[in-house]
Amino acid sequence: MKVVSSSKARLGVVAALAISALITIQIVPASAGGVDFRKAVPGSGKGITIGLIGLDDSIGFGKDVHDSIAREAKKAGAKFVFCDGKLKGDVALACAKTFKLKKVQGYLNFNADAAAAAAICKAGPQVPVIAIDIEQDPCQSAFMGADNANAGASTGKAIGNYFKKNFNCEYDAFISLEDYGVGIANELRMGGYRDGFASVCGAIPAAKLKKYDAGRLDKALEVMPDALTTLPGKNKIIVVAINDQGIQGAFSAAKAVGREKDIWAGSQGAEKTVWCDIKTNDHWLGATAYFPERYGEIGVPYLIDLIKGKKVPFQLKIKHVAINGTNIDKNFKVTGC
Repeated sequence: MKVVSSSKARLGVVAALAISALITIQIVPASAGGVDFRKAVPGSGKGITIGLIGLDDSIGFGKDVHDSIAREAKKAGAKFVFCDGKLKGDVALACAKTFKLKKVQGYLNFNADAAAAAAICKAGPQVPVIAIDIEQDPCQSAFMGADNANAGASTGKAIGNYFKKNFNCEYDAFISLEDYGVGIANELRMGGYRDGFASVCGAIPAAKLKKYDAGRLDKALEVMPDALTTLPGKNKIIVVAINDQGIQGAFSAAKAVGREKDIWAGSQGAEKTVWCDIKTNDHWLGATAYFPERYGEIGVPYLIDLIKGKKVPFQLKIKHVAINGTNIDKNFKVTGC
């Protein structure tokens, strides 16, 4: 899944030590830029039909984005047409064709397959398009998503600060669970982790850096057991992932082999499906929040503006907040942990 302004992409987790961990983690803001959230103005979408090509509703992040856009579209009084892209370019292409038939006047596109973007643009109605998290060249009128490099650097620096304070920057490996399919978004987000960490603990030696195309839950579950096998007896293993699901998979895989305390992790998203993990797992050192549950508060009002012929900034970046166990309750209503 991509989340930057210019990226091609495709694209859902010990008492004394715990207290020490939470006190010493220092997380900095990911980015000072970005646009403010705007709730849709009632009646602003009257007589307008807007669409959403979704990421995949089986993924928490995608479902949160869908629900927020549907909520704001309803508030605006617009007719809303949803089509789930299911992470597949051909499915998203069929969605675009459907939008043309249904006379959609503007749509948000969360297609995960960067290679299919041009064909989707051509097949869909020639109307304003806002790309979500993954650029949709050549038809995007604006890009809505994350400031990937800075978002990655925020959590990378937090991990570096923790390791400097607690381990004098000593670590056994730096495992990077990536998603090569999302193109430059992956490079920026994962490179951001490394840059942020290096700003505290120095450049990561090539021998310690291990990259895997395993950013999603299922792939992390598949890759991590073998990755841990290559690190017998090591207990300072840093794991970062392009999203929260990759870290959920990493911890699940590590727990299955009795090594969940050997890994120290950082993620991106801070979506509600991992709030309790972040709050209760002292080895989950940080997660940069993207607020998918509020994407509609940017996507819908700006899309309506475009449909009405108003000028809109091309870059509609999220204002990120870096989350850890100490500040999560200040940013989200976390219950049931």
